[in-house]
Amino acid sequence: MAHACEHHDEHQHHGLSGAALEGALAAAEARCEVTQERLTAPRRRVLRLLLASDAPQKAYDLIAAFGEHGEPAKPPTVYRALEFLERLGFAHRIESLNAYVPCRIEGAHVAAFLICDCCGEAAEFQPDLSPQLAVASAVAGYEVRAVTLEARGLCAGCRGR
Repeated sequence: MAHACEHHDEHQHHGLSGAALEGALAAAEARCEVTQERLTAPRRRVLRLLLASDAPQKAYDLIAAFGEHGEPAKPPTVYRALEFLERLGFAHRIESLNAYVPCRIEGAHVAAFLICDCCGEAAEFQPDLSPQLAVASAVAGYEVRAVTLEARGLCAGCRGR
């Protein structure tokens, strides 16, 4: 995903690399074993791309970057991998950006993001909505399967510009 701001190089980078990236992939592999799921090579590659990225990634950016040697993936391969990663809680889709980010919080939770309109950074945090959401959904007789909260504005780096 292209960065809109001219001062992107001045931002703190959040993508993983080296041992941290390999550790995150190993943790994902271990979680898959517990749930008796498979982190296949395409799923692992898409997760690696998300974890290494500094910003939310659109599916077509992932398709273009998929091949280790420059060859793009077939779109269904990446979309299936993203669907799997979302289902298992390894990734979130940010609706307003039509883009994906790796999940940075362990366990089931309400996904909440602070999205910078300038640089595109999406910082995940965990809001305390669970009790209110549980009551509201129970009163309405509604079964909640997933919640994503998106707040738009400017990050600290862009706000100072």
